[in-house]
Amino acid sequence: MRTTAYVSSDHESHDHQTSARKKGGLITLPFLAGSVMGLGMAMSATSSNLIVYLIKKYNVKSIDAAQISNIVRGCMQLAPVVGAVVSDAFFGCYPVAAAGVAVSLLSFVLFTLTATFPSLRPQSCPTPGAESTTCQPPSATQAAVLYAAVCLLAVGNGGTRYNMATMGADQFDGGDRRHHHRRDAFFSWYFAFLYASYMVGDTVVVYVQDSVSWAMGFGVCAATAGLGLVALVAGSRYYQRPVPNGSPFTALARVAVAAARKATLDSRSLGRGQYYHGSGRDTDTPTQTQDHAPSETFRFLNRAAMVTPDESETNAQDRPIARPWRLCTVQEVENLKSLLRVLPLWASGILVSMTVNAQVSLTVLQALTMDRTLGPHFAVPAASMTVTVLAAFVLFAALFDRLAIPHWERLTDGKLTPLRRVGLGHAVNIASMAVAALVERRRIGVAHVGSGDSARMSALWLVAQLALTGAEEALHLPGNTALFYQEFPATLRSTATAMPPLFIAVGSYMSTAFVDVVRRATGWLPDDLNRSRLDSVYWTLALVAAVNFGYFLVCASMYEYKNADGGGKPQILEEN
Repeated sequence: MRTTAYVSSDHESHDHQTSARKKGGLITLPFLAGSVMGLGMAMSATSSNLIVYLIKKYNVKSIDAAQISNIVRGCMQLAPVVGAVVSDAFFGCYPVAAAGVAVSLLSFVLFTLTATFPSLRPQSCPTPGAESTTCQPPSATQAAVLYAAVCLLAVGNGGTRYNMATMGADQFDGGDRRHHHRRDAFFSWYFAFLYASYMVGDTVVVYVQDSVSWAMGFGVCAATAGLGLVALVAGSRYYQRPVPNGSPFTALARVAVAAARKATLDSRSLGRGQYYHGSGRDTDTPTQTQDHAPSETFRFLNRAAMVTPDESETNAQDRPIARPWRLCTVQEVENLKSLLRVLPLWASGILVSMTVNAQVSLTVLQALTMDRTLGPHFAVPAASMTVTVLAAFVLFAALFDRLAIPHWERLTDGKLTPLRRVGLGHAVNIASMAVAALVERRRIGVAHVGSGDSARMSALWLVAQLALTGAEEALHLPGNTALFYQEFPATLRSTATAMPPLFIAVGSYMSTAFVDVVRRATGWLPDDLNRSRLDSVYWTLALVAAVNFGYFLVCASMYEYKNADGGGKPQILEEN
């Protein structure tokens, strides 16, 4: 009987392993790509055109509408961080992502209802451009329905945007080089699909909203979001779903508290025979060990895992009695260290985001003063010039893994690591700012030569700087996402992929502050752009980008990968 039971158990274990091997992999990509594309189109169109909808249909003043739109955009950047924390701590990626798509679908349904039924909107202003005193503001009920839709939009984006990235990377979570390469390639394709959906949303769907019908435009958003939800759920049986292990931030907090409580402990006086709590490999079996001491970086935190004489009391299984807020495992200490090690690299992304946001907003102002006609009957909207960034991102990201990486590895005999990819993004960022300065110098020169149409240089001159910005983003965003996913503790995978939105959000606020400081401290940005020194602003941004690149190189040269193939210290400018 015992032998039979053993064989049966072994057979069940083999079946479980076989079933597990069938999960994940390339088969999941069509489902994830369909979901990302469907939701991305709807999200992008709605958020981009929200300010116009508020002004035209809700009689909101222009400045108030801009403030509301900025707040919504900020919330949509920060909400993914909350979604990632919830995913890591409690539910895992798939349930949170599926719930996020469902909430987004409800948001678009509400938007469609507000556009369809006049009772959900205030009466239109009597005449276009009428004074605000003659326009009826939305009632409390109308405003409540609108803002409910807006809030659901932010919540839905929080549940999906970067949880989808983590979920996709989890499908290639193997230990060999092939899995690492496919995982890094996935991040490129993820952002390519995401930005492609943004392009379609910002052009086709926005056109339907503006030129055909707001109700039809929001209806298209609801339809694409619904298809995204169907695609995500349809692939549910193929997904690998790592089980969350509770809030990882609690364990990180315990390490900081435990180390602080032992701040007066002289670790050197305890000698090399000091015991540490936990092997550093299996936190479920905490034992006292000398073989696997914590690393030497951030040595102060090692105190959290030191077993002092008053903590050496053991239970019946000869294990230290649990005191989680005074004694932590080596692995918990190393998890916090891995987070602290990557923060300086993360901080370099803030200034990249600042320069990009400033450049894109100023480019729209440039486009307003330039000749945007294509043919005799069509003029490109100034804001649509920024679609060049999205197009360049999609094209560059799609070609990078197929062409650039194989050539790099063939020429250098080394892997293009995430740090190297981010470093290339920094270099392209400097080039983009420099090209913008040169183009603006020419635009000002043309404007000073004549007047009227003769002073309007073609807006196609702006394509070069915007294309470089798209290429920079195609290097920077996937590279950072891959780096954080690789180096963060396994319990913080979703939080890792939500780190880019953090520096994007901070950078966007800093770009606003930067432009405001320039306007107050210099005469470079008057209302008349033809009398400005916008080229000097771009050169200043190029200088900021260059200094930030130097800071990044210093941080990268000191950084040691903890989870790269074979570990070690792959430098940004050197081969191992």
